[in-house]
Amino acid sequence: MAERLSIGFLGAGKMATALAKGFVRAGLVRAEEIIASDASGEAAAVFAKEIGANTTGFNPDVARAARVLILAVKPHQVQSVLAEIRDGFTDEHLLMSIAAGVTLETLKAGLKPGARLIRVMPNTPALVGASATAYALGEAALAQDADLAQELFSSVGIAFRLKESALDAVTGLSGSGPAYVYLMIESLSDGGVAAGLPREVATRLAAQTVLGGAKMVLETGLHPGALKDMVASPGGTTIEGLHELEKGRFRATLINAVRAASEKSARLGRS
Repeated sequence: MAERLSIGFLGAGKMATALAKGFVRAGLVRAEEIIASDASGEAAAVFAKEIGANTTGFNPDVARAARVLILAVKPHQVQSVLAEIRDGFTDEHLLMSIAAGVTLETLKAGLKPGARLIRVMPNTPALVGASATAYALGEAALAQDADLAQELFSSVGIAFRLKESALDAVTGLSGSGPAYVYLMIESLSDGGVAAGLPREVATRLAAQTVLGGAKMVLETGLHPGALKDMVASPGGTTIEGLHELEKGRFRATLINAVRAASEKSARLGRS
């Protein structure tokens, strides 16, 4: 980037901390160029300790200190935070919101006309540089704003620019998806323990298996079904396990989980 960034987080919770760590690790911003606000002194203290950045309990301080603002609060807190920064939000500011389900129209209504806005849906693996992110531009956002969003969120994983109408589906899939994967890893580990493995070994084997499977999909470009078939030998152990998953409606349950979370995101946006 041509000039040094200053980034302000409105909200200093787990997602804000994950993103800030990723941005610093990628060298896009220094810790001292980050500021975060949070009504919770505990959250602000954790953010300051983890990142080495400045924190405050007053949202307008963040708008004064940084031109790129990342709104990282719960959906029901968005309106009050926007009201606090509205008077200090200028044409030089860019607001990126990661508040689940909160629409660009809602963000626009909370700020002055012409506000530059981007709605973003990342996920917590940003903390380890493996986030899956999608974002949509507001009508006043500039081309360089899109470039910045792509650079920032690509630095902590992969990022896709999409239409806003797709973001609820992204929320249900990759936004909530890490929790589905953690549940699967825990269940695989339980299966390993039930079969006689020590817990620590079972958990590490399960996690590495998920990691390896994901890398195979991303790096080979092969369809997941094709990769599955490569593991499932005729009359072998894998096809027996797959049969049990099918009896338990594994695929249908995951599809339903994504749809339910997507629909919840849409409801949050209407509330």
